[in-house]
Formats: sequence, structure tokens, C-alpha cells
Amino acid sequence: MATKLRNIEAIKKMLDGTHRTQNKTTVGFSDADKVANQNKKRAVGECWVENGDEWEQREGFKIKKGKMDEIRQLIANKMPSTCPKCNNSMTKRLDEKFWKLEKHCFDCQVDFEHNLRIEGKYEEYEKERMLKNAEAWLKDAEQEAKELIESFRNPANFTNVDGTTEQWNGGMTAEEIADKIEKEFVLFKENFINELNNNNK
Repeated sequence: MATKLRNIEAIKKMLDGTHRTQNKTTVGFSDADKVANQNKKRAVGECWVENGDEWEQREGFKIKKGKMDEIRQLIANKMPSTCPKCNNSMTKRLDEKFWKLEKHCFDCQVDFEHNLRIEGKYEEYEKERMLKNAEAWLKDAEQEAKELIESFRNPANFTNVDGTTEQWNGGMTAEEIADKIEKEFVLFKENFINELNNNNK
């Protein structure tokens, strides 16, 4: 019975704000630099290292960078249920495609392109988009060509069932094949860029 009365008395003191755990004074010491670092005002987007951990200041709070960053990035890039531009639900098949490209729904893209047509700016916009797509494709093709050239400069050895090894070179030396691919690709790239620039004039 005495224990219950003490518990009730403790609860009353907690409600009043006079319980010993609520008005307890702690005395200690700390490193002045550490305290100053914790209380320092930081700009949104600012990154810093504190106690071996990397931190980033967000709007109203700080966040510890680390393992969860990739997941946060995926969540940030995930398509929302409604378009941020027009607030319509994003349920169409093409909404996802245009969310990845333009960060709005398909209907907003149609409206945007329609307005460009009205203003007479659509052809310029279309050529610019085609040029960017071609440049991206060319960058990928160049990477593939470099990998192919590298594979010919360092030819692969194949081991047969009986344990013997072969080196495939196609009748030319690996260096000759690599040089031929490199020259042909440079010529193709120049012609491709010239043709794109001529079409955009």
C-alpha cells in the first residue's frame, strides 16, 4: 500500500513539474570547440564532419550521411501519386516515363509542347531535344567502341576441352583491328556531328 502511495505522489509531482528527475541539475565539463560546433548555425545543404561522421544540414534539421543515402535518393526520385505541376493523379502509362525525364505528368508535357507550337518555338525545342539524345547515344557508342578496342588490344585466350589454349584475332593483329575500329569510329563521329549540326541550321 505504501508503494502505491509513493507512486501516486511521484505522478502528482511529475504533473506539477516538481519531481526530482525534472529539476535535477547536472554539473560537468565539455570541450568548448565541440559545443561551439554543435551550436553553430549552418546553411541548408552544407556538409561537415563531426566525430568521424559526415552530416548534411537540411531545412530545419541535420541528417547523418551514410548507408541510407542511396535509399533516400531512390525515394526522392520515386514518382508521386499526383503531378506536382497540375495536381492530377499520375496513373497513365506514359506518366512514369515523363516523370523520369521532365518531373511532371504526360498531360503537362502535352500542354507544354502545345504552348511551344502556339509560340512558334516547337521546332527549335525539337531540334534541341534530338541533338541532346544524339549526343547521349554518341557518348554510349564511344564507350562501347573504347571497350571493343581494348578487347582487341588485349585479346582473349580461350581454353579448349583438351586443355590447349587459343588466341582469336580474325586474320589481323589485335593492334591492326583496334586501330581500324578507332579510325572508323572517329570518322563516323565527325560525320555524325556534322550532319546533326547541318540539320539544326
